[in-house]
Amino acid sequence: MLFRQAVGAAAGAALLLLLAPSAVAVAAPSAVSSAVSSDEVTVAPTATVASDGTITLSGTYRCTGASGPVFVSSSVSQGDPRVNQGIGGTSALCDGAEHTWTNSEKRETGTLKPGAAHVQATLMELSATGLPLPTFHAVRDQDITVVQG
Repeated sequence: MLFRQAVGAAAGAALLLLLAPSAVAVAAPSAVSSAVSSDEVTVAPTATVASDGTITLSGTYRCTGASGPVFVSSSVSQGDPRVNQGIGGTSALCDGAEHTWTNSEKRETGTLKPGAAHVQATLMELSATGLPLPTFHAVRDQDITVVQG
């Protein structure tokens, strides 16, 4: 029964990523596949929050060997580490070259304030055959500084 629940949860998460990638919390680093060691995602040391509440995170990624669609998702927390705000999702090109990613999301003004915060970025592929299950290529957890933009 646990196997069926795990498959159901993974399928639900994959479908949610397809429908609304910015609303998804990313997986824990322990779920990362180490099959391709050259895959990586980085997070820029600063993020911006605009006066209208738009939060912008960025960084770089590199990946190879993907057979399905790949995305860079990101989330940010400030204050309570249990509360993460999903911030956008970007399609990724897995050609072995380094690329930049930028995710933005308009949130209620005051959701994120200038100062210290924590970001998690995930490089995730959806399987191209059968049920679109996620494969995690890389995860990066990093403390950053939020600045007014």
